[in-house]
Amino acid sequence: MKDSHKDSHQRLLQIEKAISDIERFTRNETLESFCENDMLHDAVMMQFIIIGESIIHVESKLLDKYDYPWYKVKAFRNMIAHEYFNIKFSAVWQIVEKDLQPLKRAVKTMLKKEF
Repeated sequence: MKDSHKDSHQRLLQIEKAISDIERFTRNETLESFCENDMLHDAVMMQFIIIGESIIHVESKLLDKYDYPWYKVKAFRNMIAHEYFNIKFSAVWQIVEKDLQPLKRAVKTMLKKEF
């Protein structure tokens, strides 16, 4: 039998690692270098897919306890996966710069309080 709480824990750890990877990949980068480097933006977007896919498998009752727009994480994963060729890399960069830290804080809080 599957343990949903244990699975949620593993998924949150995957998200934490993916965020760390994005931070590592983009350290010392600029918008221009990000947009020009195919390998870099592909690697970052793959980590966002991992984040979005992982969040889908975290218990809803757990997510509901935290005030964060989880639907945006899922929607961004879907956009990358299904609309890849329409993605503006400058928009991805903005998400890295503005949205990654709040997500990181939310995940760290959940891991600390729930597990």
